[in-house]
Amino acid sequence: MGESQVERPVVPFVLSLLAGLWMVLAGGMMSGIGWGPGGTGWMWGHGMMGGFYPGAYWPWLGIALGAVVLLGAAMLFVRPEQAQGWGIAVLVASAVNLFLGMGGVFASLLGIIGGALALRPGKNNSRG
Repeated sequence: MGESQVERPVVPFVLSLLAGLWMVLAGGMMSGIGWGPGGTGWMWGHGMMGGFYPGAYWPWLGIALGAVVLLGAAMLFVRPEQAQGWGIAVLVASAVNLFLGMGGVFASLLGIIGGALALRPGKNNSRG
């Protein structure tokens, strides 16, 4: 069987991949994964918030949204014929992330741009 002639959306893939990685890392840092005893960060653990922070689940939402963006980026590359559907997933997850402020403005903007570029048909998405 020959390989499909569908071109891979390289630019949306790279932008979405970077955005998703950034979101997951930022969410991990905000949640304090691996920081100090018990895995709590200074701000949400025993320092500034005194051990209680009612919105402590928000960083986990940032990690989840980053994972959605990473999945969308991978699927953009693996299944380029479904680029528009995965571009929508990346775009929506990045917009929600921007609205909630979980992964940083720059990461969200990268994801929004990557998702929007995945929606564009034709050769505009690929290099070469």
